[in-house]
Amino acid sequence: MILENIVKKNSYYDSATLMLLTSKIGKQIGNAKDVSVMMGTDNNKDLMSVAGLLSKDGSDATANDIVIAIRAKDQNVINDTLIMIEDELSRKNRDNTTTEKAVYTVEEAIDKKPESNIAVVSLPGEYAGREVRKLLESNVNVLLFSDNISIEEEIALKDLALEKNLLMMGPDCGTAIINGVGLGFSNKVKKGPIGIVAASGTGLQEVATLVSNNGYGISHALGTGGRDVTEQVGGRMMLACLEMLENDNDTEVIVIVSKPPSTNVLKEVMNKIYMMNKKVITCFLNGDLEVLKKSGIDYAETLEEAAIKAIKAIDKSGDVKKSNDLDNTLNESKDKLNLNQKYIRGLYCGGTLAYESMLLLRKEVGKVYSNIAVSPEEMLQDTSISKEHTILDLGDDEFTRGKPHPMIDPSLRGERLISESMDEEVAVVLLDVELGYGSHDNPASILTEEVIYAKNHLSQLGREVIYVASICGTFDDYQDYDYQKNLLESVGVHVMNSNAEAIRLAMKIVS
Repeated sequence: MILENIVKKNSYYDSATLMLLTSKIGKQIGNAKDVSVMMGTDNNKDLMSVAGLLSKDGSDATANDIVIAIRAKDQNVINDTLIMIEDELSRKNRDNTTTEKAVYTVEEAIDKKPESNIAVVSLPGEYAGREVRKLLESNVNVLLFSDNISIEEEIALKDLALEKNLLMMGPDCGTAIINGVGLGFSNKVKKGPIGIVAASGTGLQEVATLVSNNGYGISHALGTGGRDVTEQVGGRMMLACLEMLENDNDTEVIVIVSKPPSTNVLKEVMNKIYMMNKKVITCFLNGDLEVLKKSGIDYAETLEEAAIKAIKAIDKSGDVKKSNDLDNTLNESKDKLNLNQKYIRGLYCGGTLAYESMLLLRKEVGKVYSNIAVSPEEMLQDTSISKEHTILDLGDDEFTRGKPHPMIDPSLRGERLISESMDEEVAVVLLDVELGYGSHDNPASILTEEVIYAKNHLSQLGREVIYVASICGTFDDYQDYDYQKNLLESVGVHVMNSNAEAIRLAMKIVS
């Protein structure tokens, strides 16, 4: 094999663009592991080195350079691949051509748009905090998409935001909806009286989309970042967001979505809820049910139930629609399986959806193995090998290092879907499809190709596997919900109206 690194000096593209380019070129040459296009940061060069894609030329690159790494059997393949990459980068440059003068600093952006009052920050963690501070000091609210921010810096930035009565959503906050405008990974939802405060991205999306798809609406959906509810951070932004929504005239009902806060943060949040005049529904996934029951606060065990309770608080006759003909689906599915097929494998792009599925399955079957397990004995020692019932969060850092998030590029799930399907003890493969801003343009098309490929292999073995999916998206999202659903159903995937409904069906199939 020949390895070649080409360094483009003093060139810059954002990491998401280069990740998508790497994925696209990898498919065209037949092996994504033989190509990488990254900025020449130390971290990226380490990733390329581990993958066996870094040569001396690439190791000399700086953080201001693009490193193109190609590995192939002959030089002609390398030359052809390089031409494809150069064409894509040139096209990207043409697409970005604009008559509007670009700005390169926070100060320039504020001078150019002084009326702006919110900014989305997506920078390497070592630089992000400094720029966020500048924005907050200029009275600009912030959604901090970046991670790798120290907990001390997070606390300092949130304290500054609170001092100025601003939002500092994050770090690692991927989703928010403010006045109907989606930020990060978000959906086009109906406007209405239900507000959301969430320390989880796809948890926020699941509740918001279920509310919207059933005819109700969202006032604002505010993210806090997952670390906000830890003991150290103390729920600073969650408490501030609750205060903001309580004072918001367009919000009548508030939903909180989060993994369990620390004990002291939970007490603070409950005390806040007791003093509020508005209805508050909590969904602390994996929270202590006895504590929640004794507290007297209104709680939901699933994201679906949280949406239902929020809707009923607005309209007593309202509800979330259930999928049709489940009994027939269940019976048909059971008939296709043999006695050896008894396990569920979940392959999730959305982290909160994976977590919810793991919790629901654990209540029914006991042990569920995962890379996000809630107990040490259920943590997969080798995430490349599933065992018994397994739920995987494919958006976790170990799967996305140097790659786009699977909500951006769901093809990253393909290889694992094939291997899980080939396991003779697997009965059901659980899947999620995310729609909305930031997500793939046509995620169901990727998934259907993978399912067809797996089914063809299974048919040669005289075996079938049941594929169950849910779509986290609204009927108004640009990817066209009905088209995505029909595409999945055309290849035999059972599409449920919610993630909780999908896991319930999967459990009934293997019961």
